[in-house]
Amino acid sequence: VQLQASGGGFVQAGGSLRLSCATSGSTFRGYTVGWFRQAPGKEREFVAGIMWNSRITFYADLVKGRFTISRDNAKNTVSLQMDNMKPEDMAVYYCAAGTMITSERRNRDAYKYWGQGTQVTVSS
Repeated sequence: VQLQASGGGFVQAGGSLRLSCATSGSTFRGYTVGWFRQAPGKEREFVAGIMWNSRITFYADLVKGRFTISRDNAKNTVSLQMDNMKPEDMAVYYCAAGTMITSERRNRDAYKYWGQGTQVTVSS
């Protein structure tokens, strides 16, 4: 499964960005797709995820209520809508896909396939 993340860029605090994760040569059916982020000097952390088949979504507490993850079945993509952004949201964002038990779905090590990352910059 090859993943490609896009949509990163520059935004002022309070603004919005929309990231997209696409797969080529495969589908997301049966996978859990997650978004992670890594800021300089920090570990890669979970942001949001969606179980493709059931559309069940789950979020990190830091982004709950501000970020929304969704899927587009026709385009075979997973999007992350980021609203009311804060300077602490600035990071490289990665999408990932994998199959795992429910208790592991926020664990980056449970995701087998990763995209290349897209930079998100938030100015205060």
